[in-house]
Amino acid sequence: MKIVADTNIPFLKGVLEPYAEVVYKDGRNIRREDVHDADALVIRTRTRCNADLLEGSSVRLIATATIGTDHIDLPYCRAQGISVKNAEGCNSGGVMNYVFSALYGAASRKSLRLDGLTFGIIGVGHVGRKVEEMARLLGFDVLLCDPPRARVEDPMKFSSLEYLLANANIVTMHTPLDDTTRGMAGDAFFEAIQPGTIFINASRGEVVDEVALMHAIPKLGPVIIDTWCHEPAINQSLMSQVDIATPHIAGYSYQGKLNGTAAAVRAVAEQFGIGPLRDFTLTAESPSLQPIRLELAGKSQGEIAAIFQYNYPIFIDDFMFRMAPGDFERLRSDYRYRREFYI
Repeated sequence: MKIVADTNIPFLKGVLEPYAEVVYKDGRNIRREDVHDADALVIRTRTRCNADLLEGSSVRLIATATIGTDHIDLPYCRAQGISVKNAEGCNSGGVMNYVFSALYGAASRKSLRLDGLTFGIIGVGHVGRKVEEMARLLGFDVLLCDPPRARVEDPMKFSSLEYLLANANIVTMHTPLDDTTRGMAGDAFFEAIQPGTIFINASRGEVVDEVALMHAIPKLGPVIIDTWCHEPAINQSLMSQVDIATPHIAGYSYQGKLNGTAAAVRAVAEQFGIGPLRDFTLTAESPSLQPIRLELAGKSQGEIAAIFQYNYPIFIDDFMFRMAPGDFERLRSDYRYRREFYI
C-alpha cells in the first residue's frame, strides 16, 4: 500500500510506515504524478483534490486532518468511489480559545464594556457549540443561527439571520464553506448588522465579501479576521483596517493538531483494515501542554482579559502577521502550537 501525505501534518511521521510506503510532500506541491499509484492521501487544506489531481489514479481514500472539506471536490470523489474522511471537531477547542482571547483583547484595547452584550453565533457545529458554551458560562445572552440544524433540531433554539444581525452586539462566523455560505456576509448582511457590532471571522475567508466588509468597517466595532479570501495571498488593505489579523491559525492548538492527525490515521486504518491503528490516539506528552482549566468566577472583565492573554497572547500572532503578511504559509507551518484552556 502507498500513502502520499502532507509533510506539514504534525506528529504523523513514523505512525503509518510499519503498514505502508509513505511518501511525504509539501501539500501545495502534490501533483498528479505523485498520486497516480497511491492508495490514500493524507492531507490538509492546501491540497486541492479534484479531477486535475486524481483522474486516472488508484486513490481510494482521502483523509484530511482538518474540519473543512471545501478543498476536496466531493461530487467527483463520490462518482469515482473515493472515500473522503475529515477530522470533525478536531480543532473546536482551539478556535473557541481564539474567539475569546481576541474578543476580550480587542475590547480591552478599545475600552469597551462587554457586560450585557448579546453574542450571535452563525454556524453551530462543533466549533459553534464550543463558543456557545463558553459565551453562556461568561454570562452573555446568546443567539444561534444555523438553518440546517434548525430543520432537524428544536427550531426554538435558533433565530433567523435577520433577527440575529438586528439584535446581536457580537457576531462570530463558524459556518462551513459551501454554495449556501459563500459570500453570505455581504452588503445586505452588513447593512442589517447593528452599529458598533464586534465582528469575528474564524471560519473560511470566502464566507465574507471582503469589499463589503471594508465598506462596513466605519460602522462596526472591533473586527477580528483569521481567515481570508484567496489564501495565502491576502487583502492587505483589509488587514490595515481590522483590529486583529492572523494567518488562519485560530485552530492551531496543540490538542487540535493531535486530534486532527489521529483522526486521519484512524480513517486510513478503517479503510484498509489496519487493526492496531483503528483506535489510534495522540496525547500531549508534557503536562505543560495539557489543557488548562481557568478559574474565572467572580473575576472582572479586565482580569478575565488578562487571564485569556496570559494563556493565549493573541496580539503576538497579530504582530507577527502584520510584520510579514507575505509569509502567510511560513507563519502557519512554523507556528508554535498553544495548549487549550477551558472553564
